[in-house]
Amino acid sequence: MSPEPLLSWRSWPFVERPRSSALLLAFLAFLAWFLWNLAVKQWQQPWFYFLGMLLVLGNLLPYFIPTTYQLYEYEIVIHYLFLKITRRYADFGCFYSDKRGIMLSTFKLPRRLDAFRGQSLRFSKAQAEKEQLIEILTRKIGKQY
Repeated sequence: MSPEPLLSWRSWPFVERPRSSALLLAFLAFLAWFLWNLAVKQWQQPWFYFLGMLLVLGNLLPYFIPTTYQLYEYEIVIHYLFLKITRRYADFGCFYSDKRGIMLSTFKLPRRLDAFRGQSLRFSKAQAEKEQLIEILTRKIGKQY
C-alpha cells in the first residue's frame, strides 16, 4: 500500500476558465477553417492541414484534460488522462511562481529552458493548495525566486 500524499489537488483549465475556453475554441475553429482553405483548397496538400492541426491540438492538450498533482515525501506524481509522470525533488534546483502555477526548474537559477526541462504545476481555480505547496517546495527544493 502506498503512503498518503502530503498534498493533492486537481486542475482542469478548460472547465475552470469558461470564458478563455470559449475564446480558445473560437480561435481553433478559425484556425481550422483558415488552414483548410490554405492547405487543402489552395495547395491541394491535405496532409499539411492534418499535421498542422495535430501539432496545435497536441500542444494544447494539457489545457483540455484534467490533471491531478500529488506531492509525496520524496517525489511529485502528475496524472494526466492516460499518462503518469513521476519526478523526484532532487531533480530540481529552484522554483518560482506566477498567477497560474509554479515552475520547478532543473537549474539553480530560473532559465529560459525551464519550459522544456522543468515541470509546471498548475493551481486549481480556487488556489487553495498554493500556500501549502510553496511551504512543501521550500522544504524539499529550497530556492524560491
